[in-house]
Amino acid sequence: MKQLREKAGVSQAAACRAIEIAPQTLWRIETGQPGPKLKDIYVETLGRLYAVSETEIAELVKLVAETKNSGWWYAYSDVVPPDFDVYLGMEESARTMTSLQLTLVPGLLQTTNYRRAVIWAGFPGMSTAEVERRIQIQANRQGRLMEPPEQFTVTMFVGEAALRYPVGGQSVMQEQRFHLLEVARLPTVTVRVVPMTIEMPVALVAGSFVLLDFPPHATERLSEPPVVYIEGYTGALYLDKPGEIDRYNQTCRAIHTMALNEEKSREFILDITKENQ
Repeated sequence: MKQLREKAGVSQAAACRAIEIAPQTLWRIETGQPGPKLKDIYVETLGRLYAVSETEIAELVKLVAETKNSGWWYAYSDVVPPDFDVYLGMEESARTMTSLQLTLVPGLLQTTNYRRAVIWAGFPGMSTAEVERRIQIQANRQGRLMEPPEQFTVTMFVGEAALRYPVGGQSVMQEQRFHLLEVARLPTVTVRVVPMTIEMPVALVAGSFVLLDFPPHATERLSEPPVVYIEGYTGALYLDKPGEIDRYNQTCRAIHTMALNEEKSREFILDITKENQ
């Protein structure tokens, strides 16, 4: 809806007046924030204001109906971090994921013990029950790795530091390294290591991020654009402007060129594992 509004040259104020909502409410709707819901009448009114065809308005109304179907993560709403439910919804519908993680193993590839150590490091006062519910969220997310590769694939660029930091202690870290070797055999998963010896300031400048691409919609202009997710210590950043996406795509291509290939990455992880036996 935001893209359609901007393409039509309609201001936020005009859109708000058309459906009688506050600017803050429109912002939350357009950015997918939890809270306000996009009603059918809003879609129909705004669609006509944005000069969208009746056929496309009907498609948009169908999409609204789909958003009313709660995802599995809503059962964990009491422990889902603020704004992370937005990411969970995007991850669940993504077709491909490309991730650079410099200091921690990517969430989808973490073992239970590793994940538990990460949670307790960030939230030392969290109850055991809440920690375990968060771990269950992680397990549910990892179910996507078992889907057919034509439905979902991930390319994980993992920094050497993430393989060496003894998160949870050496025994937990060794288990995590072995798990990386195993999960990398899945047809949906590509793991490539970024050694510290490679001159690649672009990775250090860009920092850790996740790039999500979505399957095309039957109506091309209704297809979801790619999104870059950047997780922070106290919040998250979602980027979807074409210029931003282009820059991260360029970064991914640069990392692809310089990172170790899959076979050498496997050997690299094995060598670190042997060093710590």
